[in-house]
Amino acid sequence: MKPLAIGELVGLDAYEELREAYRARVMAHKAHRRLAVGDRVTLVFENRETIRFQVQEMMRIERLRDPERVQAELDVYNELVPGEAELSATLLIEITDPAEIRAGLDRLRGLDERVLLVLGSRRVRARFDERQLDAERISAVHYLRFGLAAEDAAALRDPLAPARIAIEHPHYRATAELPAALRASLLADLAGDLVPLLTPPAGGSVAAACASRPLWGGRVRVRQAADPVGRGHVLVEPLEPVASLLEADAALGAELLEAVKQQARALMARYGSCRVVTDVHARGLRWHVFAPDADGER
Repeated sequence: MKPLAIGELVGLDAYEELREAYRARVMAHKAHRRLAVGDRVTLVFENRETIRFQVQEMMRIERLRDPERVQAELDVYNELVPGEAELSATLLIEITDPAEIRAGLDRLRGLDERVLLVLGSRRVRARFDERQLDAERISAVHYLRFGLAAEDAAALRDPLAPARIAIEHPHYRATAELPAALRASLLADLAGDLVPLLTPPAGGSVAAACASRPLWGGRVRVRQAADPVGRGHVLVEPLEPVASLLEADAALGAELLEAVKQQARALMARYGSCRVVTDVHARGLRWHVFAPDADGER
């Protein structure tokens, strides 16, 4: 399975418009990929689509727009995408009583050697992420993979061959059969038959959304803010250092103000509000144009 590329992610502004319908599609997709194994362990099988949703939501929460920052996060999340002939999953240990959490987790040390995918007569041991393992402690969340040989994949495709997850730990023994819907979803992963749940609209990908906008008359630049403080946050700045409007010639001053007004009008039309803030940085004067966040905190 190919890792996600930044061009497959939707920029923040476009994502807000798509999020409700997209989230519903992802939840329906994930519903078939969740498996309870006993009363305390749940596996959620991951693929490109479940990971893409996590990245999009992380971008939304962190207000990430800068392509380099998005790519850095994407590199981390791509480690959860299964490779060729692999299945990957997030394993969750669910202990509801706060007083029992530490002792309950401690009793499950060594779990990383006890989780199996049983396919017919074949037993595939889960490979846990070694960076999460600690001989003295155990985490409530683990990322694991099942590497499948050709015979394993054939058994998974055979509807007559049993398929289940088994945990064979001294303090936790449980099994769960893979339902037909989960099995079919995993086979689609292995075959590369995933149907994308999100398609970036024209001009709405991260790369397009973060690119610098056209220059105004050749002397003014409008670009996305690397650290936005609101929706649609852009910077309007002269290409040549100018400490104040008094230092700008009349043509440049008019061009700057027209660019600010056009950005403000566009945000007013889209969000119903807009703020314009002026500051002076190392390269001189610039304007921040943005709409306050919907919750009013910014």
